[in-house]
Amino acid sequence: MKKVNFPIHITEIESLEELSRPEQELIGLSRSMTRNAYAPYSEFFVGAAVLLENGEVIKGSNQENAAYPSGLCAERVAVFSASALHPGKKMKAIAISARSDNQTMDHPVSPCGACRQVLLEYEVKQKEAITVFLSGETGKIYRIEKVRDLLPLSFTAEDLGKL
Repeated sequence: MKKVNFPIHITEIESLEELSRPEQELIGLSRSMTRNAYAPYSEFFVGAAVLLENGEVIKGSNQENAAYPSGLCAERVAVFSASALHPGKKMKAIAISARSDNQTMDHPVSPCGACRQVLLEYEVKQKEAITVFLSGETGKIYRIEKVRDLLPLSFTAEDLGKL
């Protein structure tokens, strides 16, 4: 028997001021998109902003539905919109933020498993890492240099024999 470790590389950032201006703006946009979320059931408002290689930013927010499986997370709204509106453009980074009326979100929030899988699919497809920024309304920010670090035992097209 052999124990195997999968390293996950996360940089913890104490405040926005430690980031570059474009990174600050991307996180600011994701935080502002929490105001566009439709979350009457969970009251958990998530915003996302995707930076494309051409400098354009595509935004998204979570959209709930009384039939729970019919809703969509902010990350997938933003990523699917980016892919549909700008096919072939690489995604350089995504910022994901959350707020709640029931608690103070002063810590980074992490994407759900479905969003991790979708983000990984685009990272594999474009053969280039997508940097992920995670934040709450305030507080520390996490920077993950590649989506694969969020999903170390991932399932990709390679597993289906499709390269």
